[in-house]
Amino acid sequence: MTKRATTAEKLADLRERLDKAQDPGSERSRARRDEAGRTTPRQRINELLDEGSFVETGALAKTPGDKDAIYSDGVVTGYGRISGRPVCIYAHDKTVYGGSVGVSFGQKVVNVMEMAIKIGCPVIGIQDSGGARIQDAVTSLAIYSEISRRQLPLSGRSPQISIMLGKCAGGAVYAPVTTDFVIAVDGEAEMYVTGPNVIREVTGEDVTSAELGSARQQELNGNVSALVGSEDEAFDLVRDLLDHLPLTCFDPAPVFEAPTDEEVSEAEELNEFMPDDSNAGYDMLELLAQLGDDDELIELQENYAPNMITAFGRIDGKTVGFVANNPMHLAGCIDADAADKGARFIRICDAYNIPLIFVVDTPGYLPGVDQEKAGLIHRGAKFAFAVVEATVPKISLIVRKAYGGAYAVMGSKNLTGDINFAWPTAQIAVMGSAAAVVMIAGKQLDAAETPEARAMTKKMFMDFYDETMTSPYVAAERGYLDAMIEPNESRLALRRALRQLETKDVRDLPKKHNISPL
Repeated sequence: MTKRATTAEKLADLRERLDKAQDPGSERSRARRDEAGRTTPRQRINELLDEGSFVETGALAKTPGDKDAIYSDGVVTGYGRISGRPVCIYAHDKTVYGGSVGVSFGQKVVNVMEMAIKIGCPVIGIQDSGGARIQDAVTSLAIYSEISRRQLPLSGRSPQISIMLGKCAGGAVYAPVTTDFVIAVDGEAEMYVTGPNVIREVTGEDVTSAELGSARQQELNGNVSALVGSEDEAFDLVRDLLDHLPLTCFDPAPVFEAPTDEEVSEAEELNEFMPDDSNAGYDMLELLAQLGDDDELIELQENYAPNMITAFGRIDGKTVGFVANNPMHLAGCIDADAADKGARFIRICDAYNIPLIFVVDTPGYLPGVDQEKAGLIHRGAKFAFAVVEATVPKISLIVRKAYGGAYAVMGSKNLTGDINFAWPTAQIAVMGSAAAVVMIAGKQLDAAETPEARAMTKKMFMDFYDETMTSPYVAAERGYLDAMIEPNESRLALRRALRQLETKDVRDLPKKHNISPL
């Protein structure tokens, strides 16, 4: 007759199992991890979350039908708090099946995602995985699809953040790039659909893992929101991001202390900010810092399409999204990559009810054969589409050049911008004077008898064009600007505009969904 276990024995058995589940990888894999100086998934989670707040789920999950299966199945899942607010979280465990996705792994991740859908909170994934578990064949693909399916109801409803801390391939990169933000650690993270060994075997191309998918390379490819130097920096950035975002699209974002109106109205230094030479460069990020409450900006995709700046900041203590041209790169022209970057950021801000501040200094869309081949037509149209589609407050501040279609898409009133301001240094026209002189005065230039005469004719026309055709007062007279303001009035003007637009309510015509450009 089998002896029935006592309660004390059952408790001891439970404790033994839970203890084994704490770091269940093989001795060899754990030693390799420790030698590399990498942290465990539970250490990573506890470092990110508020102290003592993590509650683990599925610690004793195993691959069904496998007597040698390992606890956790390669992922740690659960929930906790960041800055006192709820989050759901999961972290791959590279020491268990290489962090690859199997049935129990997938079910654990699906469970925390469904909890996030039910309660309304962000989902954070700490990614360090080889992708699908090959030995599980179609089952692994099916469970990856189950995970992906839960991303759609979360998308635009609650923030989703991916932290890339190791080599990730296949589904382990498809899933993260579907989230709102991808944060990669330099020197640690690598991302690719297929690794260098498979590429070498199938196509004959010889490439190193770092060349193919290093964090720096993927940032340049547009697949990374932010590149950071360490795990700690990644966790700090996640906390900062969440401080700028709501729990769901139905909740307000956190509000922080801000300077008073009296304090921001004393920004006399802004009157001296803009260079007298209209072609001189300047630091647009420095200007954004002076327009907001402080210099604590979160710039996204810093090294991808740097001619367009997308950044979170605060005005009047509340989160805003800055979309700004950067005159230090391509003179602030909008190219195909910049259009993609701006469009996605605008959609993120719109989804989470974050007002948009366009700071404009652009000579237009970037011309060129390469840009046409890159699809500037449809990618540029996506940017305009995102601007019109957004229903959040949209405020435009034209500080210098605003030419052509780029003027229109940078929050103009004609493309649904709510309030438009301009500095007296603004230049608004179909094109700049250098291009216009060729289009309008080409015959006079060709008729010039000497190079000196040609230069003189060109200068005279350009001076006349700049004085009469690009003057911001032409736009103001026609009602395309709400106000011409002095630069030192900008901070107060932006605050008042945001307060006025706080109850803005715009609804689209009834339909299933929009169709974005090709």
